[in-house]
Amino acid sequence: MSTVQHRLDAAEHVRPPEEVLLGFARTLRAAGVHVTADRERTYLEAVAAVGLDDAVAVYHAGRATLCASPADLERHDLVFAEWFGGTRAGTKARDPLPRVTPQASLEAEGGTAGEEGDPEDVRARASATEVLRHRDVATLTRREREELARLFGRLRPRAPMRRAHRWEASPRGTVDAHRTLRAMLRRMGEPGEVAWRHRGSRPRRVVLLVDVSGSMSAYADSLIRLCHTYCAAGVPTEVFTLGTRLTHVTRPLHQRDPDRAIVAAGEAIPDWSGGTRLAEGLKVFLDRWGRRGMARGAVAVVFSDGWEREAPEALGEQVRRLRAVAHRVVWVNPHRGRAGYEPVQGGIMAVLPHVDDFVAGHSMAAFEELVEVVARA
Repeated sequence: MSTVQHRLDAAEHVRPPEEVLLGFARTLRAAGVHVTADRERTYLEAVAAVGLDDAVAVYHAGRATLCASPADLERHDLVFAEWFGGTRAGTKARDPLPRVTPQASLEAEGGTAGEEGDPEDVRARASATEVLRHRDVATLTRREREELARLFGRLRPRAPMRRAHRWEASPRGTVDAHRTLRAMLRRMGEPGEVAWRHRGSRPRRVVLLVDVSGSMSAYADSLIRLCHTYCAAGVPTEVFTLGTRLTHVTRPLHQRDPDRAIVAAGEAIPDWSGGTRLAEGLKVFLDRWGRRGMARGAVAVVFSDGWEREAPEALGEQVRRLRAVAHRVVWVNPHRGRAGYEPVQGGIMAVLPHVDDFVAGHSMAAFEELVEVVARA
């Protein structure tokens, strides 16, 4: 049995194999290699392709997907030997680098490895929470979904800001001639301090349109929970669901308790996991709410994989109308975060020319990035 398989079997009763492999990737990052989330996903796919029982293949999969320079290869070899045990698989004898002793902990979040202040030890955190942040929510177990629900409480959505029409007093900015002259009149024409003013700022409305059709059923619960975090954070938010019809669910999502809010929203949605009529739903939204002011100047976020039952051109036309009244349109596609994804669906190709941001929406890490995209809009 290979050292890799032995390490995975030893940890099988504690962690699944992918967490042990992600722990190795994060330890490699702590050792100085620039390991991104995309490289981690590619590494897991490569190991799944070559099999865990071949240590040499796993070793070369890491070198091919996690490293970008000769220095990275050296560190990879050293961390691989320390993490999985044994010698450097598949390599010739060579002078080792200065000793690096990465000790990764797969314990709960908050545990650290190594002594504080010891520069020779590499401290790495490979916590279950960090692993869960990058997991596709469609693949999570019931227990993992419960843990993910707690992570939503850590999100801090912020409203995008816009310039207000009213002027406000300020210590600097533009000269406020009216206030300055009124102050001079009170002093019988004697000169005094100059008053200044500047344009204030106001939060911009955020409109969330969530596709709850059958093709999005694996993500719908997490997306509705994300909408609740916006409502709970005090961001001016309106939430609609898109399926075979358009449903306004802002009121039930304003309940303080997230679980009760999700249940109330689910009871209000008659077409959960049903068919898809994105173009028709967007048209109803624009005709009834959007053009009257709800979407005007707002940041509109559409959560959908783009599978349109009707003609894709109709969906593109409705997104064009939405872009004409909204300040910014963000399209969130859960499949966008998968390695090798290409926007080849007819609906996605039709809407991309009218979308300002096309982002992923498959994991907690992707939701955190989305929150920043909306806040900067």
